[in-house]
Amino acid sequence: MATSNKEFRTSGALKILLPGIVLQSVLMGGGYATGREIIEYGGKFGAYGWVSGLFTFFTFAVIAVLTFELARIYRIYDYKSILKQIIGKAWPIYDILYVILLFLIISIMASATGEILQQTIGLNYMVGVVILILIVAFLNFFGSAFIAKFETYGTIALYAAYIIFTIMVITANKDNIVTVMATQDTSYVENATLPMAMLTGIIYASYNLSAVPAGLFTLRAQTKRSESIISGIIGALLMTIPWFLTYFAVMGYYPDDTIIGASVPWLVMLQSVSDSNIPVLVFGVVAGWTLIETATGMIHALLERLDHSLEEKNQEPLSPKKRGLITAAILIVAMLFSKIGIINLISMGYSALAYGFILFYLLPLVTVGLYKVIKNGKVPKKD
Repeated sequence: MATSNKEFRTSGALKILLPGIVLQSVLMGGGYATGREIIEYGGKFGAYGWVSGLFTFFTFAVIAVLTFELARIYRIYDYKSILKQIIGKAWPIYDILYVILLFLIISIMASATGEILQQTIGLNYMVGVVILILIVAFLNFFGSAFIAKFETYGTIALYAAYIIFTIMVITANKDNIVTVMATQDTSYVENATLPMAMLTGIIYASYNLSAVPAGLFTLRAQTKRSESIISGIIGALLMTIPWFLTYFAVMGYYPDDTIIGASVPWLVMLQSVSDSNIPVLVFGVVAGWTLIETATGMIHALLERLDHSLEEKNQEPLSPKKRGLITAAILIVAMLFSKIGIINLISMGYSALAYGFILFYLLPLVTVGLYKVIKNGKVPKKD
């Protein structure tokens, strides 16, 4: 039986750590499983790329802290309720942006899963996509507590694997990393500048606003402002540490188009530094796990949004069967889009959607949201 959000609680250190773990789990699939996003939103700038990562961290930390604090103050744990606090009746616009991005990201997940499993363990492309659909539907069937456990254990395994992958790649290519940094090489992007890298980091964090709703269900136990601040910063750190691991690994090859232009840069890098198939096989499993976590987290946030709407109408929440069927339907549609390919999907809409999130979430959050946090932060409102 699925565990509803109302029953899901955390305590001790977990109530501080879990929001960041869930956010990182959702974020990692798109950017870190393949490495493609890190190149698009930082790595392509070469020696300036670390600036994109730094601004990604700062922007996401502000977003997470303010969102978590609004959730704590008003005791609201779905993104519709958060949006009503900062943009009022305009909240459906974010809903539209979120659903569009959900399909776009999950299409990338499906495409990446099919491609990675095909190249690493020889599975047929569509078999890999179908596996993704079945596992994500299964996870959403069992609900919040099960998803939280899955993503917590997954984060530990993922960090261990990506640290090992990074060490392997950097050890083999450290001389080129030193050269890129020493010569300030930004040759892959013509006329690259530091302000350009800064803006790119802000844009990357902004489109990743879509990950924030996925972590809201973990915030119910938080009662202090310090908990919101610490868990928000932890979330930003967990998001950007793998970003920098991937960035420095890519710098080992910069500006080689074989890596910078690859659909799955991590796969190509690992193949270049190991004569054994074991690292590639492990990568296939790890990458598949991250893709599952991302798809699960984003769909779970949407399902919780639907449950809240049903609750407002005094109707029963979605049954486990309906949650599973809705999840499967979303994934099947995304599967059809996945045939477009990873690079084409990323170029199709990420930047445009990021500007939409900046306009309808980031700016209202740091103005209206910040005002409400300062005004109402001392005493949480009663249910």
